Amino acid sequence: MADSIQYELNDGVAILTLDDGKANALGHDVVMSLGQHLDKAEQEASAVLIVGREGKFSAGYNLKEMMAGPDSARKLVKAGGELMMRIFTFPRPVVAACTGHALAAGGILLLACDLRIGADGPFKIGLNEVPLGMTPPMYLVELARHRLSKRWYTRAVTQGQIFSPSEAADVGYLDACVGGEELLSLAKAEAKRLGALPHGAFAEAKRREREALATAVLQGIDADMNSFKLDG
Repeated sequence: MADSIQYELNDGVAILTLDDGKANALGHDVVMSLGQHLDKAEQEASAVLIVGREGKFSAGYNLKEMMAGPDSARKLVKAGGELMMRIFTFPRPVVAACTGHALAAGGILLLACDLRIGADGPFKIGLNEVPLGMTPPMYLVELARHRLSKRWYTRAVTQGQIFSPSEAADVGYLDACVGGEELLSLAKAEAKRLGALPHGAFAEAKRREREALATAVLQGIDADMNSFKLDG
């Protein structure tokens, strides 16, 4: 299977472009590939920028793998959770350029990144696990609690409400919503700006902010997967 992620180091920023030619679904191979690219970025980059394809950031976990049986679904959701928590605690700044739809695990990916800039347009952003009949994993619940506006939290997580990009900026999925023609240039500039921060101070501040949450989630992930259900 060809890697659907392009890696480019540009002026100290590791740019990871997700483009499978379809919906940018996160299958096990993609999750593993993202982890490998992060390994490389951690060694040579000052910041990371995750970019989707035009109109689609990510539609979430690969449906074929999710429907292949409970073991397949749990394996993917666990691997995805470990990746999300790695991004959440990554020692370098991680910026997301949300190029379009970001649903389910695509929405979780936004929550895991440090700075999220989205393209305005007729796109859907949100955590639609509950409407799909999926038990929200604890890493979703806790990342959303950490990143989303308190007044929107229940509607976003328990009710699975979906938002436009401009609404998503108010809810907390995005930090800014801009015209599509501005997205990449602004995201690159922001990644470069954050990458210029003193690396040690940034990494330690991020660790102090997030380590307790990440440790608790990862310690409980096996038990969480034992109660995971997909009954849609």
